[in-house]
Amino acid sequence: MYFKHLNSYRVHGAGVIELDALETAMAEFSFRPVSPREVHRVGWTAPGGRGSERRVHEIQGHRLLSMLRQERLMPASVVNEEVAERAEAREQAEGQPLPRRERLLLKEQVIEELLPQAFTRTQRVELWWDTRRQLIGINTSSRKRAEEVLDLLRQTLGSLKVTPLATRTPPSRGMTQWLSDASSRPASLLLGDRTELRAAEDDGVLGARQVDLDSEEIQTLLEGGRQASKLSIGSEGLLRAVLHDDLALKSLQFDDALLDEASQADDGDDPVIALETDFALMSQALATFTEQLIEWLGGEANPSASNETP
Repeated sequence: MYFKHLNSYRVHGAGVIELDALETAMAEFSFRPVSPREVHRVGWTAPGGRGSERRVHEIQGHRLLSMLRQERLMPASVVNEEVAERAEAREQAEGQPLPRRERLLLKEQVIEELLPQAFTRTQRVELWWDTRRQLIGINTSSRKRAEEVLDLLRQTLGSLKVTPLATRTPPSRGMTQWLSDASSRPASLLLGDRTELRAAEDDGVLGARQVDLDSEEIQTLLEGGRQASKLSIGSEGLLRAVLHDDLALKSLQFDDALLDEASQADDGDDPVIALETDFALMSQALATFTEQLIEWLGGEANPSASNETP
């Protein structure tokens, strides 16, 4: 269950809801499959899968929640083809072009008729909540999907004030500095072999993988004014990831020693115990790495109240 991506948020002014109260509140928003007339639906599910009924697991202040999202797949090409056929038939019958408004109404009718026949796709998105540090991390590569999970949590709790985690030094500036000046790199930072450099003038992007980031070629590009928008970094004994300019961490790879420790734990072949073992190790690694990242980028910024998401 190790996270592959991490979108991080700061929780503001929220007391810690008791575990039993949270479980009860989540039960009211449990996942139910989409109905034939629904485009999509979200709801909470048990992180442990079908063999478990617990919707939240807590280990030393770290909580694990899991949202299911189900949507009906309606290919645009199928809808447009059906609309075109029906519009042509009406135009021939009426002897005049179909007005734009009528075509839009026809499209809505087609979608309504085809929706019950559409296949469904279900996605699971995990949420890590460090109640002691007041951090929330969501395992998705999409910021939009992360906000959807937060919306569900907000409905569940009644209210929730969060902002995307922010640092005093913008990630792009920090990454560019680390690349251009080796002496500026924090001692605990491990530099990887992947980066993405953007040109301010024309928004051109140059991606580099499996390269020496201290090479003359990279330095020449930086001297030409390019800024780093992505950079693979890591911390010994914790994890490696690709840091993005919005502070998102993607392509997470946890340290082999941590994975070995999890595999050697005695879980008695109980999948729930195995899940909690993995989560305990992962959440501590995420918390420690997040603290390091904040420190590397000059400390945490103080988001204004006007930017808080209610």
